[in-house]
Amino acid sequence: MGINDVKDRFKKMPPGMTMDQAIVEAERCLLCHDAPCSKACPADTQPGEFIRKLRLRNLTGAMRTIKSNNILGGACAVLCPTAELCEKECSVRMASDENPDGNDRPIRIGDIQRFIVEHGREMGFQPLSVEDTGVSGKIAVVGSGPSGLSCAAELAKKGYKVTIFEAFAEPGGVLRYGVVPFRCDVDFVEKELADVRVLGVEIKCNSPVKGEAAAEDLLKQGYDAVFMGPGLWDAYALKDASSEIEGCFSSVDFLAALRDEMFDGIISQFSGKTVAVIGGGSVAMDCVEASARLDTKDVYLIYRRSFTQMLAEEGERIDALKSGVNFLILHQPVDFLTNDKNQLTGLKLVRTRLGEPDDSGRRRPVMIEGTDWDMPVDIVIEAIGNRAPDESAEWYPNIKVDERRLIIADPETGATSVPGIFAGGDIVRGPALVVEAVQDGKKAANSIDEFIRNKGK
Repeated sequence: MGINDVKDRFKKMPPGMTMDQAIVEAERCLLCHDAPCSKACPADTQPGEFIRKLRLRNLTGAMRTIKSNNILGGACAVLCPTAELCEKECSVRMASDENPDGNDRPIRIGDIQRFIVEHGREMGFQPLSVEDTGVSGKIAVVGSGPSGLSCAAELAKKGYKVTIFEAFAEPGGVLRYGVVPFRCDVDFVEKELADVRVLGVEIKCNSPVKGEAAAEDLLKQGYDAVFMGPGLWDAYALKDASSEIEGCFSSVDFLAALRDEMFDGIISQFSGKTVAVIGGGSVAMDCVEASARLDTKDVYLIYRRSFTQMLAEEGERIDALKSGVNFLILHQPVDFLTNDKNQLTGLKLVRTRLGEPDDSGRRRPVMIEGTDWDMPVDIVIEAIGNRAPDESAEWYPNIKVDERRLIIADPETGATSVPGIFAGGDIVRGPALVVEAVQDGKKAANSIDEFIRNKGK
C-alpha cells in the first residue's frame, strides 16, 4: 500500500446532502410550533427554525440562524451525536408511552444543518458581522478549541478586540487534532475558523499560556478579561510507563500523527500488524476505524463493560463493526507484555462481569478472579480518556480546581474564583461534546460582556 493510497482513505470526509435531498428531508418536518428538537440542542442552534426556513427556500436565512446561534454550526452538524440530542426529540418519530421508540425515523437534522452551512459557503454568503454596541475592551482567550472559538466569536460580534492564544502549531483544538480527517477534514475545519477570523479575532499559534500564574498574568498585561478553554491534552494510561513501550500509543499522539499526515511512519508501524484499542468512547471508535484503514492484519476494540454500555454512539459502533473491527467486550486490560527490548508483544487481560451501577449510572465492571489470559498484539492505542496536565494548577494558582485539576466554574456564567477569569469546555466539564463546549463559550461571552460593562460602577 502506497502513501497516496493511505491519504485517499484519510484525507476527505464523505460528501453531504445535495439540495434536492435536503429539501425532500426538510419536507418531512411537522413544523412544530414549540419545536422539541430546538430545545434539545445544547448550543441553541435552533433546528426547528432553520428547517422551517429551508422549507420556505430561505437558504440565507437558514444559514444565518445556524451561524448566529452557533459559530461552529458546520462542525457540530458533522460531529454531534444528533441521534441522542435533537433527532431523539423529533416529533416525526411519533413516540408515545406505548411506543417509546416511535413509528418513523427522525428528520436527519445534522445532515440538513451541514448542507445549509456548505451551501451558504458555496454561495459566498457571510451571515455574521460585528455589532456597533459602543463597548471596547481587550479579551484574552486561552485555547482555540470549540469553547474558545465560540467565546471569541461572540465577544468579537459585540465589538471587543479578542486574541486567542493557542499552544499548538495550528488552531482548532480537538476539531483539528482530536478527530480523524474522514470524520471532519482539515478543509472543513479551516472554513469554520474563517468564520471566526472574519469577525476580527486574532489567533496566535505556538503561544502556550504556561508557567507560574501565566493565565492570571494576562489580566496584568492589559486584558480586561480572560477565558480559559485549553482543553485536555494529557492522556490517561494503563501504566505510568506506557509511553516508554515501543508499540504503545496514546489516542492523542495517534490522532495527531494522522492529522499531520505522518504516513511514512504510520504505514511501516501498522501495516500487517495486530492492533488493540482500549476504550469505548467516540475517540476509541475513531482509533479503531483509522487502524482498520491502515492495512492492519486485525483490529480489536477492548472494553471492560458491555456493547450497549459504551459511551460511543450506536452509529459509531456499527460503523466500526462494518470496518471489520473485532469487539472484545467484558475484558479489562491489566498490564502490557513486552520483550527484553521493551517492545510490545501483547496484553494481559482479565474477564469481567457487570455488577451494581456506579456514579455514571452504568453497571460497574467487576474482574472475575482466575480468568486472566495473554493476548498477543503488536500495537496498543490507549483511548481511555484525557486529563489536565499535572502542573496545570500552577498556571492559575488562585483559581479553584477540583481533585481532577479541572477548573471549577459557575455552569451558567463560566465565572471562576478569580474575578475577570472565566472558563468552559473540557477543562471544566472533563471530556464532553463539542456542542456543549460551544454553549460554554457563548454563556461565558455574555458574562464577560456584563462583567466589563459593570467594571468601575
